[in-house]
Amino acid sequence: MTQITDMLVGDNLLEIQLNPVSRMDLIKYSGASGDFNPIHTIDDEAKNTGLPGIIAHGMWTMGNLSKLFTPYYEEGFIQDFSIRFKGMVFLNDIVTLKAELKERNSNLLTFDVEAVNQLGKQVLAGQVVYKIV
Repeated sequence: MTQITDMLVGDNLLEIQLNPVSRMDLIKYSGASGDFNPIHTIDDEAKNTGLPGIIAHGMWTMGNLSKLFTPYYEEGFIQDFSIRFKGMVFLNDIVTLKAELKERNSNLLTFDVEAVNQLGKQVLAGQVVYKIV
């Protein structure tokens, strides 16, 4: 595995494909986050709001982005997130996480990050600043 400190602008971190989103994932995340909005766990409640079915918490998707950087925690840490939600994640969606190094500034690495679903539709995009220690 390449060290994050050896990366050059334009290099990509290894993509991560998550398992299909399950109801249990969202139930567990509801408990962990304290976000018990029923559109995340109850089909009828989601449909009553006009959704085709339950949706994943946006923060569940954002939190999973940190998995891209887990192999590099001995080299530094995520200093900052800047994320925009671009689309909804539904049950059984398969989300792929991606990061490309856009800028190196001393000990700060700025990555463009995104999450796309199995159809290639972007559901989240933004930047992560990783600080090398």
